[in-house]
This record gives sequence, C-alpha cells and structure tokens, in this order.
Amino acid sequence: MRILRSLISLGLLGLATPAAAKTIPVAAGDSAQERLQEALIKAEPGDTVQLGKGVFKLTDGLSLAVDGVTLRGAGAGNDGSVLDFSGQLGAGEGLLVTSDDVLLVDFAVVNSKGDGIKSKGADRIVYHRLRVEWLAGPRESNGAYGIYPVEASDVLVDSVYVRGASDAGIYVGQSRNIIVRDSIAVENVAGIEIENSYNADVTGNIATKNTGGILVFDLPNLPQMGGRDVRVFDNIITGNMTPNFAPKGNIVASVPTGTGVLVMANRNVHVFDNVIEDHGTVNVMVIGYRYPFEDAKYDPLPRNVVVYGNQHGRAGFAPAMEGGTELAAALGGALPPMLWDGSGANIIFGDDDGAISLGLADPKAGMAAAMPTPVVPIEDARAAVPTISPVVLPAAMEAKVK
Repeated sequence: MRILRSLISLGLLGLATPAAAKTIPVAAGDSAQERLQEALIKAEPGDTVQLGKGVFKLTDGLSLAVDGVTLRGAGAGNDGSVLDFSGQLGAGEGLLVTSDDVLLVDFAVVNSKGDGIKSKGADRIVYHRLRVEWLAGPRESNGAYGIYPVEASDVLVDSVYVRGASDAGIYVGQSRNIIVRDSIAVENVAGIEIENSYNADVTGNIATKNTGGILVFDLPNLPQMGGRDVRVFDNIITGNMTPNFAPKGNIVASVPTGTGVLVMANRNVHVFDNVIEDHGTVNVMVIGYRYPFEDAKYDPLPRNVVVYGNQHGRAGFAPAMEGGTELAAALGGALPPMLWDGSGANIIFGDDDGAISLGLADPKAGMAAAMPTPVVPIEDARAAVPTISPVVLPAAMEAKVK
C-alpha cells in the first residue's frame, strides 16, 4: 500500500494531478472569431484565456463549456478588450457559458443580436468588471438581457456596467445564493431583475434612467417558482424615467415608466436603506400577479414584504400606471412614494414618506374597483416580517474579485 501511494503521488499510474494551468493569449485582428472560439474549446480547467487589447469583430456567438476557466480581458473600456457583435449573423447571445467555476472579467460585449452574456446551469460563476452595452441606446431591437445567469447556484455579479437591454440589464433567474453588487444599470427597461430565485442580495448598485430600477418578480409556468428571501439595500435608484421600449408581450413591457422598485408576487423581500427618488409613477410598488395563468402550483400574491429606512425623493408626479392620472388627481396631483395594490399578506411600510393601498385583494381587479387608503407606517417594520440572512458565497468566489 505504501508503494501504491508513492506511485500515485509521483503520477506514475496515470492518476497524475492536472497539468499546470496555462494562459492562452488571443489577440484582436483577422480571424478573431475562429481563434477565440478555438481557445475557449481547447482550454482546460484552471486555464486563463487572455484577450488582448483592441476590438474583436465577431460574426457569431461564442460559447464556453469547460469548468474552471477564466476569460480575462485587458479592461472593459473602449481602450481595453471589446467583443463587438455588430456583424453577428445569428440572433443568439454574444457569449454563452454552460460550465461551472468560471470567472469572466475585464472585457466588454457590445451590440449582440441577442443577450449579451448568458450563463445557464453554470454554478459558482463570477461576472466581474464587465461592460455590456448596445451603443445606440434604448431600442426595442436590442438584445433582451445584458448579464443573464439562469438556473444556477452561487452567482456573483460585481462591478459591471450594462446599458440598453430591451428586457433587463442585469437579470438573475431561477437561481439561488446570489449577490449583485457595486454595478451600474443605465437605460434598460429593467435595470436589475431578480426572478423566481431564492436568497439574493442586491446591494451597492446604481440603477438610473431605466424604465424600472430594480424588479423582484415571481412568475408562473417556470421550473423554479416560489421566489423568496431577497434583500434590496444600500442602492441608489434614481430617475428611472426612460419610456418602456420592451417588445410587446414581454412581462416587463407592463412596467410603468418611472418605477423605482417593483416587487411582484414574491415572498420575504426586504427593501431598505436605499436612496429612491425622481420617479414619475412611484418609488416602491408591491403588487400581485394580475395576468391569467393555469399553473396550480403558482401563488400570485406577495407576502412578507417590508420597506423601511429608505431615503425617498420626489415621486408620483407623472404616473404611467393604469388609472394613475385619475388617482393622482384625486390625491391632490401626485401619488405618494409607495404603493401597494392591496393583495397578499403582511406587506409592511416603515418609511413615513407616504404609502397607499389600492384595496384590491384580487390583483386581477381593475382600478375601477380600487378603494385607496393611506397605509400607516409601522415604526419597527423590520421586526414584523421574517428575518433574512445575508447571502454568503464560497470563499473561492470572493477571492476572485479581491
């Protein structure tokens, strides 16, 4: 047995440890598409694919399916590494990742025909110091999502910039254990969206000039439902007044222009210690899902949502929601900063800047049935709902962004 251990330790039985990690350089220039995709295919766990400075003119989407690979550029600015998909022939994403333990860092993706960077089933993925942008600004023809991790455990989105997505700039869906922090979302339909996910911290971000700043949704007919345990805190959410440019039929096409934070049909959501201001509809809205569905397992009502400790600025001066103009007139010319449709249970407002309930126990009921009443703030609002523990990601993930 001692001899066997010695042979294994020396790698003489074909059980040697993996070869030393290597760096695979890829320069911009001719045949960048083929050279970069080949590097992503040939990379082995532990390897780094290193992008050179310059613009990589690409005609098709890229894919990475090898665990433990780093794709690193020379910076996300115009003088760094820019993956330019303006000449993309297909309609897919710019970059698709389907492997675990991947780090994406220090490069830009511009003008992809579909989503900017998508990862599916990619556990322990880190998005760091990236830029995803549609350079012409808000257009319905832009890709739906900028940063788009879905169906994953342990997701870190850190210090990214996204502009122009026709659905959500930063979207995390059907995942668990998520941190989205220190990022900037500008001129998207939804700046940041957490959908059908468990355990998420959205913190330290700037969401501005979107249609809606930060969305926390739970939708029917998806493999993972029952979204819950989401904390939205220490963000700057301001001036999200870009007219909604989502394609018709998308759920975010219903987001009213001028919405700061929108919580829909989710449970155990804390919205606290944010700066939320300059929203024509409302700073914070809590509603149920009001569209037809046939999924018997889906709960369309919000529960255990608490809003407290936020700094509210101007709101309600140009409501874009159904019946909003008439409601604002009845309330003296503007809506208060916070609004609840009246559905669900244990919806708590601790901020004393003003909130109303529409009194609609059924979220499908229209504004004609609304009976607006002020919501009395609760001083110790946080204690009125279940606590949510901070999200803690694996130390190896956090080490990648130090």
